[in-house]
Amino acid sequence: MPGWDRLLAPNARAEYQAAGEGAEGRGPARPPNGRPGTVENGKMRDKEAEKSVESFVRPEVVDPAATLTVVRVPREWARWRLDRVVVQTFQRMSRTRAQVVVTAGAFTPEGRKLRSNDRVREGDVILLWRPPFEEPEVPLECPVIHEDDRLLAIDKPPGLPVHPTARYHHKTVTALLARARPGELLALCHRIDRETSGALLLAKDREAERYVKRMLEERTEEREGVRAKVDKTYLAITWGVPPEQEFRVTHALKLDDRHRFRVKMRVADGERDALWAATRFEILGARARPGDPTRRYALVRCELETGRQHQIRAHLAAIGTPIVGDKLYGPDDELFARGADGTLTEEDQALLELPRHALHAHELVLPHPSNPRERVTIRAPLPADLAAFWDALRE
Repeated sequence: MPGWDRLLAPNARAEYQAAGEGAEGRGPARPPNGRPGTVENGKMRDKEAEKSVESFVRPEVVDPAATLTVVRVPREWARWRLDRVVVQTFQRMSRTRAQVVVTAGAFTPEGRKLRSNDRVREGDVILLWRPPFEEPEVPLECPVIHEDDRLLAIDKPPGLPVHPTARYHHKTVTALLARARPGELLALCHRIDRETSGALLLAKDREAERYVKRMLEERTEEREGVRAKVDKTYLAITWGVPPEQEFRVTHALKLDDRHRFRVKMRVADGERDALWAATRFEILGARARPGDPTRRYALVRCELETGRQHQIRAHLAAIGTPIVGDKLYGPDDELFARGADGTLTEEDQALLELPRHALHAHELVLPHPSNPRERVTIRAPLPADLAAFWDALRE
């Protein structure tokens, strides 16, 4: 994937990782010029860009505590406007926000100020200085819902990211667990999106980690199709009520490379490189907005047969019943950019109805790594925000 960036301390050396990759990584990192660099701590290092960064001039107007993002322009981005490059680099940034970032702190390594409408060339090195920021406030309580000698499961609150990102460093699941249980090996067996709440499973040793990840990937043949060896069940509240009580969606999915955020999946049945995906759904209840019976909602049980990126969200949107509060697959995906920028309007918030998408990782059932014949059930109850939203509706 073109575009490479890494947040750096002011005097740090340049390290690069694939821009925009989410929980589902797609192969080893390579520098934007296509040549492999040397690997250090699991990250690809590009020698030419590293040399440029080490010799940069820090403009006097830049805050000494500012963070630095280094972008080296690949061939695919040549002749682009600089603000478009910034959007592509940070993935979840709107064009308006990108122009603010450029105006505030875009420079060449020699210290020349850049403008949003500047055209870039292949190989250009762009320094994006951004003032230090405080991490957004997020819920930090992660109740333990299962623990034995091999496994630990927590109930992740909505809004708490699993891994560090450009915006979150200390307020993440991995950072919280490292502080709460210093010296313990706790390896994530899977991931869930920041806005998604619910059961998150970790292994206490490498053998258990490998076992659970293998179980998550393997499938067993059944009369109705293919089923995962780990049962993963979610609960969702949808805009609109699906037409059938129980149904199965089998749309293949593919990353939408035409979408400017490069994180959205699209239905891609029959297309090359599309990933087959299947989800079983069951309507648990249907309700309406008080005073407006035309505004209907459903509480839906979602059982994953495969584990593709955004699979439940994309499948429910594809049949015309997207998840309440979904900024990416809901009524307008521009809400995603404004949500990332923190610029949602009152009208946006009213349209979304919830500050996060109404998706909850409810239950995991899997063979235990110590005794595969023993099935372990891990369950996280519907969280208070979704329960309150559902209770406010009328049957």
